Amino acid sequence: MHYNRLAALVLLANLGFLAAGPYSPRTLGLAALANLALAVVVRQQYVINLLFRLATWPSTRRPLRLRWTLAKVYHFGGLHVGGAVAGALWFLGQTAALTGAGVTGSGAGVALLVVAYTLIALFAGIIATALPPFRSRFHDRFEKIHRYGGWAALALFWAHTVLSALPPLSAGGPVVAEPGLWVLALVTFSVALPWLRLRKVDVRIERPSSHVALAHFDHGVTPFAGSSTAISRSPLQEWHSFANVPAPGRSGFRLTISRAGDWTGSFIDDAPARVWVKGITTAGVANIETLFSKVIYVATGSGIGPCLPHLLAAEVPARLVWATRDPRVTYGDGLVDEILAVQPDALIWDTSRHGKPDMVRLAYATYRDFGAEAVICISNKKLTWQVVHGLERRGIPAYGAIWDS
Repeated sequence: MHYNRLAALVLLANLGFLAAGPYSPRTLGLAALANLALAVVVRQQYVINLLFRLATWPSTRRPLRLRWTLAKVYHFGGLHVGGAVAGALWFLGQTAALTGAGVTGSGAGVALLVVAYTLIALFAGIIATALPPFRSRFHDRFEKIHRYGGWAALALFWAHTVLSALPPLSAGGPVVAEPGLWVLALVTFSVALPWLRLRKVDVRIERPSSHVALAHFDHGVTPFAGSSTAISRSPLQEWHSFANVPAPGRSGFRLTISRAGDWTGSFIDDAPARVWVKGITTAGVANIETLFSKVIYVATGSGIGPCLPHLLAAEVPARLVWATRDPRVTYGDGLVDEILAVQPDALIWDTSRHGKPDMVRLAYATYRDFGAEAVICISNKKLTWQVVHGLERRGIPAYGAIWDS
């Protein structure tokens, strides 16, 4: 995937920098901080939105191969992974160099190495629990370790940078002249910014069935089509992101929440009157639609949620293929009629009557009949990869979530 290619590109760039060495411990530390800053900042919501805006800038008159590649912008998580791994390795190198240089001759030197080795242990834990086997099996634990471990690492990096700038470990210049402090300030602001937007808002829950909740919000925010909002009932515990579904000409938005685990099940069965929202509405994979003259949306179940705002906005001619169990009973007549009003030719496959379809075949047939340029799939991990890879092997631009968080 492009995700892996971006991670490899970051690591190769760092190898090139390493080959130009040798470097002093201070330079090793700055290299570590630069890479870790990349890992953090590239996940910042405003940066993500900027990346999507730049990638989708070209018109549909540009060559398809160029647009096909630019639409992979949502693989930016590869930069996060590459920066995190490279930063940890550079920091390990700096710590080894400081240990070899014998900086323990002063109290500041001892404190510096204690902080450094604590950071190395923390990095090892964060990286190990971010590997796919652990992350997919214990996702809630992964998120907590990533969040709290990341905050702890940031605090320790502040301590490490300040200690490194103190005599006799530095040349004795003013601490504020240390470039690492300014990089850390940027990273800290990037991490804090979404939390500065934290607030508790009213929500109205509509439950068309025991499987789905439609959460209606109207607190002065009408997000752009295809963006997502993170919500929580306990802001320091766990957050869940869902696609925003704004309706043209109306304020507010909806979230489609289906039963897919303990948190969503509790949300449906014990509907809250208020929830926490955090951060900035963020672009998602379907926002790449504007790079193409016509697209096919392939969805299963509640995957209709991320597709619906684009279908309602109708910025790009589109055709929907939706496979779900008894759509009117599960999602309600109102939602289904709303879909059919903008997609009268949609292919809605009722799995309770016809069984599970071959989604690759349906997507390919609809793609040819509609004369589309690309296919966007919103489904579970297994089916998304089947559709995306199955169509790309046929030479068709296809896109879907990559579950990198």
